[in-house]
Amino acid sequence: MSALAAEEGVRGATAQPALLAAALSAEHAYRPQLARLARDGTDVGAAVRALQTQDARLACDDLGAVHEASGRRDGHVSLDLDPGLAHDAAATVAAATALLSAVARPNALVKIPATAEGLTAIRDCVGRGIGVHAVEIYTPRRHQEVADAYCAGLEIARDAGRALHGIVSLASAPVYRIDTECDARLAELGTPAADALRGGTALALARLMYHDYDERLGSDRWRRLAAAGARPLRLLWTVDGPHTPDQAGYAARLVGWHTALALPLRSLVAADRWGTPCGDTLDGRRGEALRVLDEFERTGLRFEAVAGRLAAHGEKRLVRSWEALRGTVGTQLRLHGAR
Repeated sequence: MSALAAEEGVRGATAQPALLAAALSAEHAYRPQLARLARDGTDVGAAVRALQTQDARLACDDLGAVHEASGRRDGHVSLDLDPGLAHDAAATVAAATALLSAVARPNALVKIPATAEGLTAIRDCVGRGIGVHAVEIYTPRRHQEVADAYCAGLEIARDAGRALHGIVSLASAPVYRIDTECDARLAELGTPAADALRGGTALALARLMYHDYDERLGSDRWRRLAAAGARPLRLLWTVDGPHTPDQAGYAARLVGWHTALALPLRSLVAADRWGTPCGDTLDGRRGEALRVLDEFERTGLRFEAVAGRLAAHGEKRLVRSWEALRGTVGTQLRLHGAR
């Protein structure tokens, strides 16, 4: 990770259960810890937390220099909670508190899915001074709700006497998944109007989210929070899933002040061929974005329905990846226990 920060300009990282599961089966570095956990009779749940905690500490340490050099604005590592908690706000807050206490690094953030209950958890975590990474945001309206929850949490933290400048949080939209799903629906229509919209839906949504972000910074509510030391909720565009050649193109298509882009490693390296991004692609494009979404609806598709399917699929995907991690950990504990 430290080499990526130095050579590729990486400014942060986000954990993924699937990647940890693959590493546990393939990399020798985990074997001593797995052997200790098996010898101690650790159950699967506790073993997952121990492995996750150790991985998080190493990643946070690797990005520690970036964190300090940036004034603690960058260099964060986003960590997963059990997605089974996504609809239980109190349990999410408790799990987030326990995880960050165990990791004990100032540049760790906790991922919280932006479900209805997740919005409450985001507010309450921020109110406790916990930095969050809100995930699974598919619509501008849900981004606004996340931003409102963040501001409400900052107000709770301020009123409790907490220092706001240390609370850093992200809101991420899975742009690649949005484009993939929308393009598939448009391809099914097979009309010239539908074909002309392919590849543009996520950019339109990003522009609307950025417009809300920019407007919010000029509000009286934000001015009061900023005067108390608060930092804006940073937008993160997420490109996930297996590497494909077109993923790197998002590095040039999604450029805006105080935003970030998360790419798979192979796509990150491939992004070099796009050259240095030049010019803001997000600011001042609200009208254009609204036109794209209006034309999307004119095809007969309903974006809210597509977003609903994406949210449901995203939740199932998170649950499957977490279950796969638990299964891998269980297998590895049995293997190391038998040695």
